[in-house]
Amino acid sequence: MKIDIVTAQPDIISEPLRQSIIRRASDKGVIDIRVHDLRQYATDRHKQVDDYPFGGGAGMVLKPEPIFSCIEKLQKDAEESGASVDEVIYLTPDGVTLNQKMANSLSMKKHLILLAGHYKGVDQRVRDRLITREISIGDYVLSGGELPALVLVDALVRLLPGAIGDAVSALSDSFQDELLDAPAYTRPAIYRDLEVPAVLRSGNHEAVSNWREAERLKKTMERRPDLLDG
Repeated sequence: MKIDIVTAQPDIISEPLRQSIIRRASDKGVIDIRVHDLRQYATDRHKQVDDYPFGGGAGMVLKPEPIFSCIEKLQKDAEESGASVDEVIYLTPDGVTLNQKMANSLSMKKHLILLAGHYKGVDQRVRDRLITREISIGDYVLSGGELPALVLVDALVRLLPGAIGDAVSALSDSFQDELLDAPAYTRPAIYRDLEVPAVLRSGNHEAVSNWREAERLKKTMERRPDLLDG
């Protein structure tokens, strides 16, 4: 999979991409992630990528020119290599909320472009003409779309074959089947008078499986009953 991230704040994104599972997946060639500095596509000598909104109001809006130039170049480069861009995704609080089902679907794509908004967002013409999908990571507002872009990248990369050592682990995560995950324990069996449930130490795989399923249902009913609707 290839992911291009377009941002006016590349430093926020670059370092996390060099850590943990994402770095190992990159080293293995499982994922190719490239960060593009929007200021490199600005047309004025001050490299300005934002401006005041028409009609007044507080905050600044990312200008359309550098975004169009950057994304259209990435799309052209893909076409010239015999490929194509599957989705151009804008990270925004008013997008569709990211969930595991969406992550599973996007992980099957070959090439994504992620646009990280900033300030008061981007010129609407960018959203009307270039964007194919708008994604939010929750009902709250951050300073920009860089952290949401990293969240999306992490959610996708761990699903790619070869990204993590135990592929079954990703498939058994919370939300994969609309249930939260069961409690997890490790050694020692007793710590500060807190004991690991006996069933997990029994060696009875069927009993362990039944216990985990019951715990998943219990946790989901207590914390996220909305996931059980229907």
